[in-house]
Amino acid sequence: MSSRGAPRGHALPAADASGLLTARRGPLATVLAAAGAWLLEPAEPARGPALFAPAPPRPIIAVFGLARNCGATVVARALAAELASRDALGAAAVHCEARAAGIPLATQAASRLARQLSEVPGAETRAVGRLCLVGGAEPGALADTARHVAPLVLDAGTTSLGGVPAALADEVIVVGGPATEPALAGVASDCLARLGSEPIVVRNRARDDRIGADQETATAWAGRAAVSLPDSRMGAQLALGGREPRGELGRAIAELADRCEGRR
Repeated sequence: MSSRGAPRGHALPAADASGLLTARRGPLATVLAAAGAWLLEPAEPARGPALFAPAPPRPIIAVFGLARNCGATVVARALAAELASRDALGAAAVHCEARAAGIPLATQAASRLARQLSEVPGAETRAVGRLCLVGGAEPGALADTARHVAPLVLDAGTTSLGGVPAALADEVIVVGGPATEPALAGVASDCLARLGSEPIVVRNRARDDRIGADQETATAWAGRAAVSLPDSRMGAQLALGGREPRGELGRAIAELADRCEGRR
């Protein structure tokens, strides 16, 4: 039947529409005709709702500092940003009391996570980079929610070791800085092991250990630290802003994340 004789409200067959367009408009019409032919195909029968496997629970990691100014907060946020980059939803949460440094530029995923976690009783949330920083909430309630929506890093600070953060966490990290006595890492590891948590020891801001006292320090740390993080001021600033550090520090943080995921 020709187009003039076609009943109103009915489309031309796909083959006729394709031929008509090709004849009138050339190569561009060929492409349009192919698309038109696809659009004119009859719709498939409606199917039932798709079944999706539930997402696996997200990791919860506790980070403890062995001394003040050892950089535990930098390590916590850098690790959380790395985990966020690996998560399907692209964000992670950090439970902490410290406010974010710098301008709070955040991804849409982090802003969405901040809105979700603001529903946890007592939570004060702020989206920064890839992260949602959470203060005020009780760690147990926050962990119950985060398990289903995003990786969670508990920045447990330096005032105590173990307690609720260690009990909630899948993995525990202890961080020592340049001024931290290496033997303290061994004592902390033994204490946490007796509580049922075998920690990952991180040596933060590791210097170029070449001669003299630095060489002795490196030897003392060698049997204790699983991961050494290089000193990087720029990398630390990126981490505090909720972004993955670059370069050597970024590679070391990725190794730390691999260790955390590999032991789950």
